Amino acid sequence: MDLLQLRYFQAVARIEHISRAAEELNVAQPSLSRTIARLEAELGSPLFDRRGRRIRLNQYGAVFLRHVDRALSELDDGRRALREARETGLGRVGVASETLLTITHLMGGFRTAFPGAEVRLFQSTVDEMDRQLRAGEVDFCMASQPLAGSDLESVELLREEVLLAVPRGHRLDGRESVTIAEIAEEPFVTTRRGHWQRALLDRLFAAEGLTPRLSCESDEPGASQDMISSGLGIGLIPAMSRLAGTDTHVPVAWVRMAAPNCHRVLNLVWHRAAYHSEAARHFREFTVSRPLMTHRRPGPGRAAGGN
Repeated sequence: MDLLQLRYFQAVARIEHISRAAEELNVAQPSLSRTIARLEAELGSPLFDRRGRRIRLNQYGAVFLRHVDRALSELDDGRRALREARETGLGRVGVASETLLTITHLMGGFRTAFPGAEVRLFQSTVDEMDRQLRAGEVDFCMASQPLAGSDLESVELLREEVLLAVPRGHRLDGRESVTIAEIAEEPFVTTRRGHWQRALLDRLFAAEGLTPRLSCESDEPGASQDMISSGLGIGLIPAMSRLAGTDTHVPVAWVRMAAPNCHRVLNLVWHRAAYHSEAARHFREFTVSRPLMTHRRPGPGRAAGGN
């Protein structure tokens, strides 16, 4: 077998459709089908279950794919290492985060400290992060939800309280704290499933046997505070937003949640066996050595300037 066969197999296994895989690979469909057939003949086992034009990776294909992914990842890392050795820069570091607002200042500081590093940022859900990390598309994930696996390592970067943000003049404006039962009928501004805010909201309500009422679901966590300020609902916002001073431009009132574990834990996650460029190694050291924000406990009530 050769590398071309393995890359063709990997693409077909991921897409599970010969025509679409051929289009992505920019090869003729008959040629791709023959390549897969030759690979199966050489291995002495079918790798796909075929039903008309539809194909599905079978149990043998799944076993083989795990080894192919590792082998091709190693080869890609080798090419990347050679390329970076020839270059004068530090190489590239890829980072995925659920919201880029969380890491804006961190990345700015990193670029200032290491101007020769090439940085690639992705905004991703937790499921996308897991795939990107295992596929080698990113070096690190800034994850507020668990990424599990014995092949992954992580370090805690930030542990912060999550507050309830309400529009100015709302009935809860000025309250010290509030229970889930007291806000059960309130419309919530939140994110779609896959983001930590939605996971936290669903968990807090489920603990009380309730389901939150949603007025808005988005893919941009950073927009939630603007929508809350506009009166579209209330929502869970990390304390970082208040400490960062965003409330100066987006006025809301802040209330503590009288609920257990209403906090966010932000972790830096990476694949233990992955190749890391010099830029990636510097990024990990830089990120772990300096906190994202001074950890202090914000008070309830109105935003800055309104207390």
